[in-house]
Amino acid sequence: MHELAICQALLDEVERVARAQHAERVCGVHIRCGALAGVEPELLHRAYEVARAGTLADDAALTIEDSPVRVYCPRCRSESLASAQRLVCSACGEWRTEVVAGHELLLMSVELIAADGARS
Repeated sequence: MHELAICQALLDEVERVARAQHAERVCGVHIRCGALAGVEPELLHRAYEVARAGTLADDAALTIEDSPVRVYCPRCRSESLASAQRLVCSACGEWRTEVVAGHELLLMSVELIAADGARS
């Protein structure tokens, strides 16, 4: 289950951010995950529950935002939504397109609690 390895890397970065900001705890983690990222969101949630144990994010909620697949068509020079199974231009039907979104897995934000209890 590579989702566990992804969560461990994610939590390493979350802890790095928290320590850099002198936070006492992490109370929320927000990521963006595209349909082409090769990650199953449900499995990612389950792996996160295991991986966060004993970290600064021990009680932090994970929010996963879906990122739609978008393609650029060099033929008609348009950008459009596409499905993960059909990466064609919705404007002209061209199949030779470039994926511009939907393949990412990004850490968007980390909600921190400072030593004085303030959230940031």
